[in-house]
Amino acid sequence: MSKSAVYISNFKVLYNIIFEIKNFFNFDIFEFQSEKSILDEQKKRESNSFIIITKDKFSSKTINNKQVIIIEGLPLNLISLVETINSNLLMQQFNFQSNIIIKNYKLDLNSRQISNQNKKLKLTEREIQIVLFLKKQKKPININTLQKEVWGYVEDLETHTVETHIYRLRKKIKNNFDDQNFIKSDKKGYFIQ
Repeated sequence: MSKSAVYISNFKVLYNIIFEIKNFFNFDIFEFQSEKSILDEQKKRESNSFIIITKDKFSSKTINNKQVIIIEGLPLNLISLVETINSNLLMQQFNFQSNIIIKNYKLDLNSRQISNQNKKLKLTEREIQIVLFLKKQKKPININTLQKEVWGYVEDLETHTVETHIYRLRKKIKNNFDDQNFIKSDKKGYFIQ
C-alpha cells in the first residue's frame, strides 16, 4: 500500500505552505487542477487513503464525501486543518483495514479475523502476513521467498517452519470454512487465486 496522499486544488498558498513543511507529515502532498487529474493520479498511486482539499465543490461520484475537505472560511487555522487531515486519514486507514477482500472472504486487520458469510476465524499476526503476501503475488511463491519476505529471512530458520505455518493455516481455514482451496500449492509454490 502506498503512502496516504493529500491533494490540494485551486489553493496555491495553502499548497506552498504545506509543501514547505511536508517532512513533518505522514502523507504525500500534491497539487491538481481538475477532478479528472486527481482521479487519474489516485488510481496510478493505488493509495487507499487520501484527502482532497479544495475551495470548490467536488462533483465526482467516485469520491467519498469524507475524503473531501472544502475550505470556505478564511483565515485558515493551519493546525486545525492538519488535525482534520490526520483524523480523516486515520479513519480511512482503519476502514480500509477492516474490509480487505480476498476471494470470497473479508479480512479485518483491526480485529485479526477472516470471515465468510456468518463464520469468523481469528488469525495470528504471522498468518495475516502470509495471507496478505500471497494475495499480492501474481504467481506461486516458493518456501525460500516466503521465508525471506514474510519472516525477514532468518538464516537459522528452517524451511520446515514455513511449511508448518502454511499447513496450520490451511487446516484452520478448512476446519472453519470447509475450504481446501484457500491457499493452493503446486510444484512452483503456494498461491491464493
